[in-house]
Amino acid sequence: MDNIKTIKDPVLSIKNLFVSYDKGKYAVNDVSADIKRNSVTAIMGPSGCGKSTLLRAVNRMHELYETIETKGSIDLNGKDIFKMPAIQLRRMTGMVFQRPNPFPTMSIYDNVIAGYKLNGIHLKRSKRDEIVERSLRDVTLWDEVKDGLYKKGTFLSGGQQQRLCIARALAFGPEVILLDEPTSALDPVATSKIEDLMVSLKENYTILMVTHNMSQAARISDYSMFMYLGELVEYGKTKDMFTRPKDRRTEEYLTGKFG
Repeated sequence: MDNIKTIKDPVLSIKNLFVSYDKGKYAVNDVSADIKRNSVTAIMGPSGCGKSTLLRAVNRMHELYETIETKGSIDLNGKDIFKMPAIQLRRMTGMVFQRPNPFPTMSIYDNVIAGYKLNGIHLKRSKRDEIVERSLRDVTLWDEVKDGLYKKGTFLSGGQQQRLCIARALAFGPEVILLDEPTSALDPVATSKIEDLMVSLKENYTILMVTHNMSQAARISDYSMFMYLGELVEYGKTKDMFTRPKDRRTEEYLTGKFG
């Protein structure tokens, strides 16, 4: 298996990253990895291993909590994310969570462009219309909702709501889409649609995805990271990791001996 901790022209470069919730106890412990542009990278590992913590560090969500300490560096397109205004960073790293969370008081249309409104960015109606249609088309939702754009987003099915949340993340044209177990609350049909969507989106975006579902990682990811107790144990091409894991802990996790 290739060692791909260093990738030529990575979209994200994580170096010696530590994240602690309690002083001296690291949920992410000295993780370094480069993330390849226009790829799907899965972050796997048992509960509590630091997967979601690593993902959330990429858009500095931990800064919302005073007790969380972050050390190390993360570069996005060669620029230090910790020196960027947080608003700028979060436009470039769209986040989607486990459970679909459209804003309940907003229409489908307003959900898509919510980021612009919340940031006080005023757009002409024609530009808003263009962004809404493009974003909904990108998530294959346009044809399903175009005749009901001003209905509440919460009237949609769970799978449609999650695609709406992805459209909301895409509206700013981010470099990276961060997905934290985006299908764990969905039925198999909705899950399949989201998986197909992720494969198609990597043509224009880079996707970093936390998943508990190993078969999902095997189906749709190009690269996989295996984390255990806060450490990045193994990182490589998904096909190689699943067929020839280099570390015994990776093999035991993938064969169901723990997790």
